[in-house]
Amino acid sequence: MKKILVLALSLMLAMLALAGCGGGGDSGSGGGDTVKIGVFEPASGDNGAGGKQETLGIEYANKMTPTVTIGDKEYNVELVKVDNESDNSKAVTAAQNLVSQNVSIVLGSYGSGVSIAAADVFADAGMPAIGVTCTNPQVTADCEQYFRICFLDPFQGTVLANYASDSGCKKAYCLSKLGDDYSVGLVNYFVEAFKANGGEVVEEQFPDKNSDFTSYVANAKNKGCDVFFAPVSTEAAALIIDQAEAQDLGMPILAGDTWDSNVITEAAKGKSVDITVTTFYQEGGNPEFDEGIKAWMEEDSTAMTNNGGNTDLAAVTAMGYDAYYVALEAMKAAGSTDPADILAALPSLKVSGLVCGDVSFNETGDANKTEAFVKKCNTETGAWEFVKTQSAE
Repeated sequence: MKKILVLALSLMLAMLALAGCGGGGDSGSGGGDTVKIGVFEPASGDNGAGGKQETLGIEYANKMTPTVTIGDKEYNVELVKVDNESDNSKAVTAAQNLVSQNVSIVLGSYGSGVSIAAADVFADAGMPAIGVTCTNPQVTADCEQYFRICFLDPFQGTVLANYASDSGCKKAYCLSKLGDDYSVGLVNYFVEAFKANGGEVVEEQFPDKNSDFTSYVANAKNKGCDVFFAPVSTEAAALIIDQAEAQDLGMPILAGDTWDSNVITEAAKGKSVDITVTTFYQEGGNPEFDEGIKAWMEEDSTAMTNNGGNTDLAAVTAMGYDAYYVALEAMKAAGSTDPADILAALPSLKVSGLVCGDVSFNETGDANKTEAFVKKCNTETGAWEFVKTQSAE
């Protein structure tokens, strides 16, 4: 159904393009030898650290492959970056900014809420968008223009719940941020799966701008829970880790992909905390990629700063790298830089040889992903250690 609707919309947009409304390098504006890829990511706000790391992967891919041959013409690839500020209302303006700059396709965003907020803008413009690590199902469910290359939260929540149950946990404390699509959604899927496994759950939410997690950690202990699940932003996570240490939490902490960051490992280093996450990639999985991007960050002080001051690799960086190449392959398959043509090519696209695994899309535009990486934080070395890959089964 999605493919049919996309093709119908694409034909309509293609006719408009013939009337002078084409996108990218084919439009003739800004130079016919350049194609623009929009980068819709947070560089500030609660998810700014993660957004910068995701963007790093896109930037490194662009450095490695700065041109693309579409049809019989070679184009320089220009990245057009906007900061959606981790804010749903500002995300709309940022998305409109990209559309107005005549990009051919959009990548992003880190953060499901801003992706959902921008979906109508991309839909109205007929602009294809590829979500990189926005895992909430609603990103693609109500938007024919949005595709994505990551697994979804129903899958991730089940993987985390099964991991907790398999580890002997019977009672889970679950903390999310009020009004946050990602954390609220992932907690809901975790709770559903954990209860199905026979577990008991205590749920709480904290308000926006909250910086004191003292009571939440205390409640988890007082309620007799044996696992603390908090798939929140890295900013909130660092504060939770501080309180877990101060109050001697005494139970393992589980989180989703947002915690897979050197922000977390730095916050946890030297502390008596037990942190396990699910994510998209484990450093060492592709040595050539790892070595190359680390060398680039060491040579580029801005890249190093945007990665948190060291060369530890976050999975979102590897995913950003892959997303860039998926965008290039979509344009090649379309044989055009026009958004309508690219949109029509996406449903049947298959890309192999990527760092985080092959990409193809189902009828909803979601990637066919069946496994997640489980990693544990080594608080002595300040590094993530691979535990296993796990499916939802």
